[in-house]
This record gives sequence, C-alpha cells and structure tokens, in this order.
Amino acid sequence: TQNLPPGLEYLNQLDQIIIHQQVELLEAILGTETSSKYEIKNHLGQRVYFAVEENDCFDRNLCSPIRSFTIRIADNTGREVITVNRPLRCNSCWFPCFLQELEVQSPPGTIAGYVVQNWDPFLPKFTIQNESKEDVLKIIGPYATCGCFEDVDFELKALNEMSTIGKISKYWSGFVNNVFTNTANFGIQVPVDLDVRIKAVMIGACFLIDLMFFENSLDGL
Repeated sequence: TQNLPPGLEYLNQLDQIIIHQQVELLEAILGTETSSKYEIKNHLGQRVYFAVEENDCFDRNLCSPIRSFTIRIADNTGREVITVNRPLRCNSCWFPCFLQELEVQSPPGTIAGYVVQNWDPFLPKFTIQNESKEDVLKIIGPYATCGCFEDVDFELKALNEMSTIGKISKYWSGFVNNVFTNTANFGIQVPVDLDVRIKAVMIGACFLIDLMFFENSLDGL
C-alpha cells in the first residue's frame, strides 16, 4: 500500500462501488440542470468519497449530454484524491475521429488513466487505458440502454472481449425517482485485486456513461 496514490488505499479493499447522485431540489422542480453531486459508497452503503461536478451554466443546459466537465472527488476528510476531466467532444458514430475521451488523475495532477470511446455502429464500446495510454480493459454496453424497469449492464471485459470480469450497472430505482428527479444510481463490480488506479478510472467511466446514456430523465427506465 505504500505505493498507492494517497487517498486510494481504501479502493484496494473494494470489489464493489456504489455511486449515488444527490437529488437537487431546483433541478427537480424547474427542470434546470445544476452541477451534479455524487456520493461514492462501499457495498454496505458507507460513504467513501464525495464528488462534485464543475462546469458553467451554458455547458450544463445547452451541451448537456456531451458537456465538458471537471469532477473533483474528495475523501471524507475533504482531501481531493481523484480528478476527472472530460473535454467537449462529439457523441456521434458519424464522427469516429472525435469521439469521447476522459482523463482521470490521482492524485490530482498525476495521470491514472483514460477512458476512450471506440467506434461501433451498434454497441457502446470503450477502452480503459493506463497512465501510458496502454489498453488495459474494454467496456461493452447493450444495444439498447433503456432497461424497461430493470438494471442496465455495461460489461467489463478483457482486451480480447471474450471474458467478462466485472460490470458497471445502472440501477433502476423506480419510475417516480427517475422521471421526476433524474437521479442516478450506479454499481461498479471489479476484481478486488485490480490496480486501484484502474478502479479510479472505472469511477470516471461511470460518470461518462451516466451523462452519455442516462442524462435525459426517461433514459434508463
């Protein structure tokens, strides 16, 4: 544990991470996009980290699903331990040269890895890369991300896409909750011995998937 990025020691023990978006009253009442806030918990529901999105009103309301952002993730002492940066990029299969890319730093200022969207005409596909931009894992989503009253799973796979070693799940939490508060609840399942830096990158991937596929209130039902 001496070589772990400060603040990520706790991830070393986890094989399941829960991400719960905080309900914003103004957004729920007026339908106005506000800066997202998340609690990151262990499988017992104990908060491990707290995350806050930083961007401006223009990005949130006019570029919503593809908006650029910085998400700062702090531990329970308030120390920032992970920074997630997403530039404004395209979200269309017609522009495969400018698809989504997300950078994760831990500690802030030091690259932990990247999430890179891969072009595919049918399925959502992403590659998890380490700090040297070497491919480590793949994430492959379903053909339809509308769960129709059930969870939606994005499978974490080996580079050959043959074996599944984990997943990111969008939990269905009820019609009223999804439609009227647009809140997000995700679960990340990974091997417990996965590098903590890659676990941090998986948290960043979860934020990216949320905004790309579940930002609209009716998505993910």
